[in-house]
Amino acid sequence: MTFEIEIKLRLPGNLGKIRRALRDQGFRVSRSRMHEYNVLLDTSGRVLRSHGKLIRLRRVGTHTLLTYKGPSEQGRYKKRHEIEVVLPDAFKVEQIFNELGYHPIFRYEKFRTEYAKAPSTGKVLLDETPIGNYLEIEGSPRWIDSTARALGFTTADYITRSYGYLYLAYCRERRITPNDMLFTAKEMKQLRKNKANA
Repeated sequence: MTFEIEIKLRLPGNLGKIRRALRDQGFRVSRSRMHEYNVLLDTSGRVLRSHGKLIRLRRVGTHTLLTYKGPSEQGRYKKRHEIEVVLPDAFKVEQIFNELGYHPIFRYEKFRTEYAKAPSTGKVLLDETPIGNYLEIEGSPRWIDSTARALGFTTADYITRSYGYLYLAYCRERRITPNDMLFTAKEMKQLRKNKANA
């Protein structure tokens, strides 16, 4: 079984400081900044969600990833069983799931830059989302702790909630009716403009 072990860290609007900290710690961009469009699928009765599971279609450029995630184990880190496969046609895959009774229940997008540091197997993901910026650190618990500490964070900063949960909390705090976590046209224009500075 493949398990994903990760934590999130909340970041400020200006990403210059964290980018410098990553460089200073020997991290280099392993995957350039790309726009991701994600669709979570479930039945009308939210069967997967009620069992803590999810099926996600993720479009990144011309690629599509289909991901299954099992229930999260409670603890300091988010740990869940994960199966992922690259697919050629997101639209047809979504059609197949629709025919099986699985429909889009939540859509969210972000810009993601992936960092790595040889010879470690962990990775650091810099996410720019409609609800703010986050750093995801994936790897072994020991590697997560040492990396977070080297970047100036403590275990008190760890977030193990999903973007869906964080989005609902964001909406509650601002008394906004939740929908999908998508950029406005104005935000998207600005983020695409900022690509040169990533």
